[in-house]
Amino acid sequence: MLKGGIVGFGFIASSGHFPAYAARKDVEIVAFADVCPARLAKARALAPRARFYSTYQEMLAREDGLDFVDVATPPAFHRDVALAALRGGAHVLCEKPLTTTAAEALELVEAARQNRRVVFPAHNYKHAPVVKFAGETIRAGRIGTVRAVTLNTFRTTHAKGVPEWRTDWRRDRKTSGGGIAMDHGSHSFYLTFAWMGSFPTHVAAKTLTLDRQFDTEDNLNCVLTFPNGYAHCFLTWTAGVRKVIYSLQGTDGALVIDDDDWELTTGARTTKPRLDAGVIESHWRDASHKQWFDSLFDKFKAAMAAGDFAGSELREAVACIQIIETCYRSNAEGCRELALPLDVREL
Repeated sequence: MLKGGIVGFGFIASSGHFPAYAARKDVEIVAFADVCPARLAKARALAPRARFYSTYQEMLAREDGLDFVDVATPPAFHRDVALAALRGGAHVLCEKPLTTTAAEALELVEAARQNRRVVFPAHNYKHAPVVKFAGETIRAGRIGTVRAVTLNTFRTTHAKGVPEWRTDWRRDRKTSGGGIAMDHGSHSFYLTFAWMGSFPTHVAAKTLTLDRQFDTEDNLNCVLTFPNGYAHCFLTWTAGVRKVIYSLQGTDGALVIDDDDWELTTGARTTKPRLDAGVIESHWRDASHKQWFDSLFDKFKAAMAAGDFAGSELREAVACIQIIETCYRSNAEGCRELALPLDVREL
């Protein structure tokens, strides 16, 4: 039985992570930390046998034998909580983005190795059933070699926080580190790594802020250049619909995903291409994504068991934050294409 502590009991922890933990037989959440008394009261109602703290420092000082800490705070606090947990001897599962700067992310890589503890990002989109189907399609060679992908993420607003604590924290740069690029960019970027089979070398980006009452962007448009092709990512908090539309274009076919619906073209180079279509229920409209958490936690558990302290998932998280930083720099420099300086394969 693994013993875990949760730091930050907002929406994603209370509606996504904790229900998944509670349904498992191999893990128990024994401690919670949150700066908001009302959120600790929510946690106490769900897990009355656990222990509760107003700061993560107090939790880590008083809890002996935590196997892991689940960091579910806003991004500005990820680095400090994760470092303290690692130094206290706990593995770390951290919500995305891993940190708000690449320099902070590299600190966590070094700390993971020094303390021999796993840092694992909550990159949950790769665990959506229809996304798993996309990976299976590529590995089976059904569309040939993937040369281009497009990822469109439409939202009607930013994800709202809990009513008891700063509902619009995602639009406050000091807390969030940025807007939709920082909050949601990781999901698009790590999927491109998997589908293109490599990491990008360059990025060009444009950000926009349509809702000007906030100091963070609500739209991102960027192109990632890979050694073998490109990816186009568009993310918006100002759409008229909540939806994801992905396309994977290969040398011998294509796969298009529209939420749960998929359409697969194979044999594009033959005289009679084949078109198949179907539906894979993936619960995209449930923002908690609790249905995907078991698959993610199984990977985290395997990494802990194997001692994979700074593995491929952590390298992907570093790559994501480097892309986000470079997107902001590209936008500031007239949307020009910029090289990604860090080769994460060497971490």
